[in-house]
Amino acid sequence: MEELNNIFLRMGLNMHEGGMVSIATVHVTPDLMEAKIYLSFFQISNSEIMLAKFEERNKEIRRELGLRVRHQLRCIPELKFFIDDTLEYAFKIEQLFDKIKKGDS
Repeated sequence: MEELNNIFLRMGLNMHEGGMVSIATVHVTPDLMEAKIYLSFFQISNSEIMLAKFEERNKEIRRELGLRVRHQLRCIPELKFFIDDTLEYAFKIEQLFDKIKKGDS
């Protein structure tokens, strides 16, 4: 995850139009053939468009990752990007709790 953060920083992928992109979590399959990267978007109006930009640069990101970890891994995993909606989910749950509290009083 640290290597990917450094790559995003170097490639200018962590900031976009005043918003910020960060890696929420990375899940790698046991055989190390696939890495699912969950991205968190802060103050980015359209996260789908931003996700598409990561997909467009997937090969470039993977190549850069390969250069950094080539002595530690036999093969570089395929990268798949996803939107991490944990913060949105937590916000919706908080709103539901607020509605319940208002309903009780």
